[in-house]
Amino acid sequence: MADRIDADALYHLITAAGELALVDVREQAPFSRAHLLWACCIPLSQLELRFARLVPRRHTRVVLCDDGADLAERAMQRLHTFGYTNVTLLDGGIAAWNAAGYELFSGINVPSKAFGEFVEHAYATPSIDAQVLQARLEADDDVVVLDARPVDEYRQLSIPTGICTPGAELVYRVHDVVPSPATTVVVNCAGRTRSIIGAQSLINAGLPNPVMALRNGTMGWHLAGLKVREGADAPVPDVSQHAVAIAKARAARVAERFGVRLLPREVLVDLEEESARSLFLLDVRSAEEFEAGHLPGSRNAPGGQLVQATDEYVGVRGARIVLVDDAHVRAIMTASWLIQMGWKEVWVLQGGIGGARLETGPAYSERLGLDSVEVELLSPPSLARLLEQGEATVIDLSSSRRFIEAHIAGARHAVRSRLDQFLATSPPANWLVFTSEDGILARFAAREAETLAHGHTAALMGGNQAWRESGLAMACGACGIESDPDDVWLRPYDDTANVEQAMRDYLTWEVDLVAQIERDGTASFKRWQ
Repeated sequence: MADRIDADALYHLITAAGELALVDVREQAPFSRAHLLWACCIPLSQLELRFARLVPRRHTRVVLCDDGADLAERAMQRLHTFGYTNVTLLDGGIAAWNAAGYELFSGINVPSKAFGEFVEHAYATPSIDAQVLQARLEADDDVVVLDARPVDEYRQLSIPTGICTPGAELVYRVHDVVPSPATTVVVNCAGRTRSIIGAQSLINAGLPNPVMALRNGTMGWHLAGLKVREGADAPVPDVSQHAVAIAKARAARVAERFGVRLLPREVLVDLEEESARSLFLLDVRSAEEFEAGHLPGSRNAPGGQLVQATDEYVGVRGARIVLVDDAHVRAIMTASWLIQMGWKEVWVLQGGIGGARLETGPAYSERLGLDSVEVELLSPPSLARLLEQGEATVIDLSSSRRFIEAHIAGARHAVRSRLDQFLATSPPANWLVFTSEDGILARFAAREAETLAHGHTAALMGGNQAWRESGLAMACGACGIESDPDDVWLRPYDDTANVEQAMRDYLTWEVDLVAQIERDGTASFKRWQ
């Protein structure tokens, strides 16, 4: 029998000091319905692509959980082959945890969302109702709306006049965007968390302006019957040296108040060489800045998103975190929030990227076991010829959301962890060709299908991205997808049949997290004077 841990022993591990990676290996939709508070969602279907990024050290204590099926056991077997030496299963899965009297949480990024609610309660963060803000905008009052979400979310839906200023960029950029101290500053996001954290960031930094969060964000705006803006442009201009100087001074005061420590570069080298601890070197600048030049070994984690979805960037409780930027401002603001969330070993790299040898392009991402995967690869033109001849069936392993947006015509969508069940009902073809967004996941699936399928199996070289770059047509829509795919969590505004009720339910869920966190008893959120 595999090594197992019961619910009581796991609760003790969670509340004790030391490193722990608690990983739920189900798909995102079942995970979002019920999971342990500190569990990171790394589906078995994506294990090789995501695990090393979230749990980089091979000797980290890892506890896997599922809903009582065999997903966790299968994940443990794979992790052993990849060199992870300290892996345990939660005996009885999440049902056993619940039966032992412990809390299960719905939703995603729950620790961060709960922290946002804690911040509003702890600091009495001011907020403004959507209709009151609309009246002030119509009256041409001196008010500026800053949208704290990333550019892609901002472009999808935003509030008229809103300026895209993602998360940790607020203190860094506000002095150019809002030059007058008399201007009222309203911070918004989709719901609540980033509105609250963003507004409180400006308040903590000592901005003299009246600052408040838009109550319930863009969802609250929609529910008030007000018009949202689609497809807004989001230019992010360079920050003036005057604004940077002011932001640095404000950030320095935040660092002193919240105990943010600077880490000399030579000490970082020592930490990187210490094999007994997990270290996350996170660059909190924008993706564009990161790709233009970043420290070797660092990963991009834009500050606002790191606070909003910490579990998507750091998979090890008790790990060390070193934050990097170019002027200390964004890193200090981000660190101040991580410290209040209960992370005990957080630093800002002294000097940031200045004077260091930099790499360009996206960060290296380890794909566990990819070097040993040997499968036949087909070029896009080769696959196109097979499809014209009716000789191939295409299986797309991208997320169901991406599949609906664009896929190769005639392709069928599948979840890799259920590949054996899928192929048992898949019509035979001379060629079974797997694809995914970049083609990597397709290679893993093609190898597994060699023993499950009849005929030839192959992967599309470069995946759907290469198909598009070859000028080949893509289709859209849900034809070829499961009737109720479970691989993604549906955002409230994805529920087109009942979007208003989905938004109300989501906002109620966020507010109720404060009481549930108190019942759970494992969070160590802190309020500073």
